[in-house]
This record gives sequence, structure tokens and C-alpha cells, in this order.
Amino acid sequence: MIYKPYGYLSQFVNNGQKQNSKKLLGELGEFPEGIMAIGRLDEKSEGLLLLTTDGKLSNDICSGNIEKEYYAQLDGDISIEAIQKITEGVEIGFNGKKYITKPCKAFKLKQTPNFPKRNKKIRDDRHGPTSWVSITLNEGKFRQVRKMTSAVGFPTLRLVRVRIGNVYLGAMQIGEVKKLIQVDI
Repeated sequence: MIYKPYGYLSQFVNNGQKQNSKKLLGELGEFPEGIMAIGRLDEKSEGLLLLTTDGKLSNDICSGNIEKEYYAQLDGDISIEAIQKITEGVEIGFNGKKYITKPCKAFKLKQTPNFPKRNKKIRDDRHGPTSWVSITLNEGKFRQVRKMTSAVGFPTLRLVRVRIGNVYLGAMQIGEVKKLIQVDI
């Protein structure tokens, strides 16, 4: 498992010419041959990412049966109504088509999470209030959490995945890698 930093792609090999200047996970340490990320976090997202050389395990985790929990810092003080809309499902765009997200779990966090400082600054409360929410999904469409919070009027400023199944980010530091002997998802 790794705490994927902001600004890195969730891959070890450069797959295209446009990505020549992009940072890859392999720059964060020594990894076994054939290792791959299970699922993805976009370049602007951070947090828990599982790594494996087992394609079946990767497929099982990405199947839609495993919960993934995210903490999102939002622009504005999110309302109870907006959280309710997120939990019921909201319309987002996906592959050029409209899509209604599946029902999920969401709630406003009472305290600001204690994450390490990010390498790129985020605007602070001097420019208006922010709030933090927990959103737990089984699906994982392209930039889904960001699209969901924007759809209810509260764009995401920072997004951190904190849990995949029963594996938690915990107190890991940005860029830290931990070896799991057995994954009990």
C-alpha cells in the first residue's frame, strides 16, 4: 500500500507522449517487476492506493463489491440537503453521457482530518468557508467524487482516499509505502 501524493499518476510506466513530464509512482521507491496499482486516483487526488502483481486480486477489488471511502474538502459549508442528494445519487457526465450515480454513504465530518500538508497549497478559510465530507462508494467512475460534489454545488478542493475495504490509510505519510503480507478486503 502507498500514500499516493498529489501530482503523481497511478501508474509505473509512461503510456503516452503527453505524459512525458508527469510524475509516476516508480519515482517513489523500489518496486517489484510487474507491479501495478489496483484502481486509480487521478493526478490531483491523493491517499490510499493498493499495489499488486496479482491481476486477479486487482480485478476482485475493482469489481464494484468493495467499498472505497474518500474524504473531500469542499468549497463552501455543505448543506444537509446536498449530502442527502449525494447519498441518493446525482447526475454526472461520464464518457459524454449523463449518468446517475448509485446510492452511497456520505456525511459531513465534524472535525478537519489530520492529513499531512500537501505539496501544493489549497485555499484556506480566509477566502470563504470549507467543509469536509466522507463519501463511501462501491463504484468508481472517472473523477466521480469530484463530479458528485460539484453537481450539488460544492466543488472539491482536496480529495483523499482513506479506505479500500478493510484497509485504512491510517497515519501514513505522503509517499510512504507499506508492505501488506495478506490483504483482507
